[in-house]
Amino acid sequence: MPLSDMLLIAAYALVGAATAGLLGELVLRMLKCCSIAVSLMVVAAVTVAAMLSGTLTVCWAMFLSAYDLTVVTLVGAMASVTSLGTALILGRRVVGSCRALVVAARNFGEGGAFTAPEGAAPAEIAALSGELATTSLRLAECRERERALEASRRELVAWISHDLRTPLAGLRAMSEALEDGVVADPARYHRRIREEVDRLNTMVGDLFELSRIHAGTLVLTLARISADDLIGEALECVVPLAREHRVRLVSNQVNAVPVEADAREMTRVLVNLLANAIRHTPADGTVAVVAERRSDTVILSVSDGCGGIPEADLPRVFDAGWRGTEARTPPAGGGLGLAIVRGIVKAHAGRVEAGNIPGGCRFEVVLSAAPARQVAPTRATAAVMVPPEPRPG
Repeated sequence: MPLSDMLLIAAYALVGAATAGLLGELVLRMLKCCSIAVSLMVVAAVTVAAMLSGTLTVCWAMFLSAYDLTVVTLVGAMASVTSLGTALILGRRVVGSCRALVVAARNFGEGGAFTAPEGAAPAEIAALSGELATTSLRLAECRERERALEASRRELVAWISHDLRTPLAGLRAMSEALEDGVVADPARYHRRIREEVDRLNTMVGDLFELSRIHAGTLVLTLARISADDLIGEALECVVPLAREHRVRLVSNQVNAVPVEADAREMTRVLVNLLANAIRHTPADGTVAVVAERRSDTVILSVSDGCGGIPEADLPRVFDAGWRGTEARTPPAGGGLGLAIVRGIVKAHAGRVEAGNIPGGCRFEVVLSAAPARQVAPTRATAAVMVPPEPRPG
């Protein structure tokens, strides 16, 4: 067959198929909100119509006989019926999978867990079901964390309300006694009032610090500092408290390892840990602080002689307001010290852990070591011993 005839046939076929395709596009636009099954049938019909239209156009151009034209038309009609039936079956399957997915998603949206529909489904719908199942698990975890946080907030509000009400009631009683002139030793009452005010000031300061941590507004001024300098400053702050509780402070395993940290905030972390350890260590006990380097991290640890914490309570020791048993309830403060410790350490991209040791417990602060430049030579810091004051009488 000459090339010119082949090109002419191709042109006629293209015109017929294109006409069917344009009509199919218009139908799809009109039915864009209809079911997937209808869309699949339209696509199948357009495919068959394009083929049949192109074939008939070529047959007409070639002046085929009426019999041959009837045969071609009948073959095209049978192909159309088969294609439309196949598209209908496939569309019903896809629609069934979509409806099952809609029901599962509706239950998921009403607060339940997502359960993937049973049975085989197209790959895209199966992938969507998998993603929804993963999202359901994540949302369930988030809801559980939210419930735990809400319970923790309620406990914190209750504890703080109690801790604020107690000193305020005492302040009111002492001020009324002073006002009525029924106090034999006014100076003693003045000292008590000042102590209660200091206690309230500490609680308010802790609440403000904790709110900054939770709001993400804690600004750190990072600098290269040696661990023994941090521990030395913290020990100086807690020496009076150690004398009051007759507890020895030991720091003979402190190495001058460098860290990148905010000196003020990390000193507060160590002071909180040391004060917590001192308050829970019996008289004549020992609180030890250690600083060492392990691989690319620096470990700052504080060990006490509190007798240990129940294993069930260890995951909660850093929760705001948590105090554990009455034996570990501090005489002052709102139970915010360890929560502040965790928040500050997290802000330094570190972590803090608590665990039991023979006779007590150990709190470890893990920070990244500073880059190795101008590292001070390692040296052992002399032990800081706070001898107990002699008991009166």
